Formats: sequence, structure tokens, C-alpha cells
Amino acid sequence: MFKIKSVPQPLTILMVAIVLAALATWLLPAGRYSKLSMVGNKSFSMTTATGDTLLPLTQETLDRLGLRISISKFVNGEVLKPVSVPNTYRAEASNPQGFIKVIEAPIKGIYDSIDIIMFILVMGGFVFVFNETKAIEKGVASLSHAMRDKGPYLIAVLTILFAFCKASYGMDEEALMFYPILVPVFLAAGYDLLVPFAVIFGGNTVGGIAAFSNPFSTIIASNAAGINWKDGIYERLILFALTTAIFTWYLLRYAAKVKKDPSSSLVYRLDGIVKAPYDVRINTEEVPEKLGMKTIILLLIFLSAFLAMIGGTMFLQWWTLELSALLFGASLLVGFLAKVNERVFISSFVKGAESLLSVAFIVGVARGVTIVLNDGHVSDSILYYTSNLVSHVPPAVFILFLFVFFIFFSLFITSTSGMAVLTMPIMGTLAILINIPGSEIVNAYLYGMNLMFFVSPTAMLLPSLALVNVSVKVWLRFIMPLLVVLFLICAVYLVASTYV
Repeated sequence: MFKIKSVPQPLTILMVAIVLAALATWLLPAGRYSKLSMVGNKSFSMTTATGDTLLPLTQETLDRLGLRISISKFVNGEVLKPVSVPNTYRAEASNPQGFIKVIEAPIKGIYDSIDIIMFILVMGGFVFVFNETKAIEKGVASLSHAMRDKGPYLIAVLTILFAFCKASYGMDEEALMFYPILVPVFLAAGYDLLVPFAVIFGGNTVGGIAAFSNPFSTIIASNAAGINWKDGIYERLILFALTTAIFTWYLLRYAAKVKKDPSSSLVYRLDGIVKAPYDVRINTEEVPEKLGMKTIILLLIFLSAFLAMIGGTMFLQWWTLELSALLFGASLLVGFLAKVNERVFISSFVKGAESLLSVAFIVGVARGVTIVLNDGHVSDSILYYTSNLVSHVPPAVFILFLFVFFIFFSLFITSTSGMAVLTMPIMGTLAILINIPGSEIVNAYLYGMNLMFFVSPTAMLLPSLALVNVSVKVWLRFIMPLLVVLFLICAVYLVASTYV
């Protein structure tokens, strides 16, 4: 296992980005585009140097302004932020941002992002309260025991389950608690240590590639890009099914080979005889606690909360207020059914919110980068000169460049929410100007980051490997052939989607 130099924390990186953004306001020319936004579902408002002008809320208005956007995108709330109008850029007097503005930027960013921040904190409270009931742990233990003699089915079901949890609500560090539960089960079934690792870490990571409702990646990125997160959800669902199926097949193929011939195990061939770093001498024949009606109801509430979140945003125009209220109400219901003491419930909910406080700060501080650029009147200048640079580049070339950019940049910013709010505001507007669907910008970010997470030493790979005592070289030997296939699938998918 190799060592890496320490990497600055996301908040440190974002503060450096704010300083660099402030420096840009001293070095770059200032200027702004005219902006178009919808007012009260009745008209457009176009903001120019001379003031605001009301325009008819029609497709003809958009066509006349050179905006290749369907009027339905505005009416349905899929375009949430003011849109830069092509060919309206105008130079302005510079407005450099100094030390005080740099200090104020992260605070202003938190103010501007308070709805997303509250949603994140409530999400943390809900997940923590639910985890305190041990319902998920009991459910997985029961499933593992019931399928202990059906190894391939257990691998397939659990891999899909972990992928779904990542794609739907953003399971990440929570997956670590399943290693002590599942490693003994798979070892007793005749597999090596790589199989449970691939089920948990691999399944969880592959689910992030086409995360259809992950609030920490898809929803935050879509919001920052100025589009509705459900824009492109059907494409993500299809890719989720495809990539999860391919990963599951690849893992089943390896697991069958190991069970038939233990000497073919990559762990045995490369690491020798190793043991898990914790006691795995668990009686896997012992029948786990039978799932009671209360546990079953709690699991149904957990699943229903996220299904309701998806349905509400797709069909009822819900956003952060409604989603936060939904999860808060679900937390109260879980606490009531589990008969959690009032003091314990509040303590657990607050602890859950605290566990995601760093994520919440990342969202707000990253917004500070955009605030500095906007206040310095250079964000539109960056957009103007960048759009001129790529105006003659085919959309397919641009989206592939962006895809590769996110792959490598993920080595330095491992927070999906931090990456989203740092890059999406400019990338989302640029996508509209060069006629690329905003959802594809979000997809390039999702695909790139999560492909890198399979092998990134700065993300969850190393601590996860340590839990099963498997080396990096074993994992790389296993995953690299599949990673090439997933890369090609994502690249083809991105190119095809830009022309649909």
C-alpha cells in the first residue's frame, strides 16, 4: 500500500479559490452580459446596463434573443437562475475585491445557500436518527443469513442495494459499518476478502456514477448549474441500470472463479494469506434476530421517504423546503415508532446534523467563489472569453474535455458538493451558450468524479481497504479492466446525449 502526501481539506482549498477569485478581479477585465429571468409566471425580465425591461413570456422572445431554450424549461422551473443572453456582453469599469470582501465572501455564500444547507443538515439528522434504530443493520444481517447458501444471489442483491443507496440518498461513510457484518458471511461462503470489499465499496461507488437523486451530488450540482435536478433523470436511471449490471456481472464472474479455485484469488496471488484486521470468527449459522414488525415498518418508512422525495420533486414541484419538511417529518415518525426518548431523539438529530456540518459549510463557502467573481464583474468576462475560445469546438469535444477535467480534478477536491458549487455556476451558463444541455454538464461531473473515486487515494478507497486488509495493488488489478469499460460507456453516453 502506497503513501501519499497530505492533501488540504476542502474548506482550505475553497478559501484559496476565493483568494484566487479576488486576485482575478484585479487582473481580468470587468464586464457583464444582459440577464433574462422569469417574473411571476407572466413575463420575462431582461436586466441590462440601463435597467430592467419586461418582455413577453413566449418562445418567440427566447428565439429572438438567441437563447436555444424551450419556454417549458422556464415555466416548469427547470431553469432556476437568470440566464446570460448571447451577444450582449459589455465591458465595465473594474471593481476589484479586497481583503474585506474575501473575508465576507464565505459568509455571504452561506446566506445565499441557506436552503441547501438546511436540507443537508436535516438529511444528516434523519439518517442519524434512523441509524440509531439499527433497522438497516438488522435488515442487512437478516438478508445475509437468509441468502447464506445462495452466494451469487447475495452478491447481486447487496451490490445493487449499495449502488441504490449511493444513487438515491448519497450513502458514503455509512457503508463502513457493513464490513464487520458482511466479511464473515462471504468468507464462510468460500469467497476471498476482495469480494465483500467489491460488494460494499465497489457497489457504493458505481451507484454514484449515475446518481439519480443523490442530494450531495446530483441535486446540489443541478441547483448550482441553474437547472432542475430531475432534468436528465431518465437518462441517469438507464445508465445506473447499465453500469450497475455490468459491475455486478464482472464481480460475479470473479467470485465464481475464486469459489471454484481459491488459488485464483487475487488476494492470495498478490498479498498471500491475509486475514481481516478484526475478528471474523462469527458463527454465520447463528440465526440473527428475526425482523419484527416495527423494524419492517421502519425500513418501509426509510424507503418511502426517498421515493416520496423523488416523486415530489418530479410531479409536485417540491424543492428544498418541502424536501426538508419531508425528512424532518420522517425523523419524527421514526422516533415515535421506535419509542426514542425525547432527549435522546433531539441529541441524535443534532449529532446527525453536526456530522454533515462540514458538507454544509463547503456548499456555502464554495458559493463565496462565485460571489467574489460576480461582485468583481469578472465571472461574465471569464464566460465571454471562454465561450469565444470554445465557440467553434464541437459540443462532443467540449463535453469530453469536461469529463476528463472532472476525473483529474477529483484528486484534489474529493467533496462532490464542494466540486459542484465551485464549478457548476459557470459551467452551467457556458453550457447554455454553446448549446449543450445543462444536464450533460452535471453528468460529466458525476461520471468523472465517481470514476476517479474507484482508485483515488484521497477519497474513501484507502480507509475502506484497511477495513478488509486488502492492498491497493489487488484492487487495481481487479478494477482497472472494468474501469476502462465504464470510462468508454460514460464517454459514449455523454457524446450521444449532447446531440439528442
